[in-house]
Amino acid sequence: MISFNDVKNNSSVKTYIEYADKSLSALGYTEHSYAHVGLVSKRAEYILSELGYKGKDIELVKIAAIMHDIGNVINRKDHSQSGAVMAFRILDNMGMDPEDIAKIVSAIGNHDEGDGVAVNHLAAALIIADKSDVRRTRVRNNDFTSFDIHDRVNYSVISSDLKINDDKTQINLILEIDTAISSVVNYFEIFLQRMIMCRKAASSLKLDFKLTVNGQELM
Repeated sequence: MISFNDVKNNSSVKTYIEYADKSLSALGYTEHSYAHVGLVSKRAEYILSELGYKGKDIELVKIAAIMHDIGNVINRKDHSQSGAVMAFRILDNMGMDPEDIAKIVSAIGNHDEGDGVAVNHLAAALIIADKSDVRRTRVRNNDFTSFDIHDRVNYSVISSDLKINDDKTQINLILEIDTAISSVVNYFEIFLQRMIMCRKAASSLKLDFKLTVNGQELM
């Protein structure tokens, strides 16, 4: 079996992650480089591990996570679908089993909030892990006076954590936000669609999705 480390250390994958992030930087987007895909890999692994998935499922979701944004090297529009096609080519050339490739590319192709759906457990975990990555260190702009709403919301996040309860019935995105930088209303203004997508993805895993901001449950 092709492992997560095999894919993570693949020179083509590294190059596409790097250049996809450069493209997004030029467009003014927040960080989508190794820090992002690395965190998404860890959170996706956490979700499936907590729900009792083992072995191959864990490797496959981590592979999907590390590759999920490479399509941005082509264009931000439809990047999930183009990324899925790119991932197919890379994994096929590496000799991965077609059934494993099918699961991975389905997850990658469905991770974006524009038209993505949690078509399998890998996609569900990837969606939640990806959409929950909001943090100060994603902001590239060093000039606070020129922050747009996305910069302000991300920069306002002091801490972010994702927790599944002991009963395995709820998954909670727990944020601490500096409301002097950005209000909770601003967060919902730009991320409501993502949170709804997380709720649907969690439901497919038989979990209730909760959002807690500054100690107050909002979803």
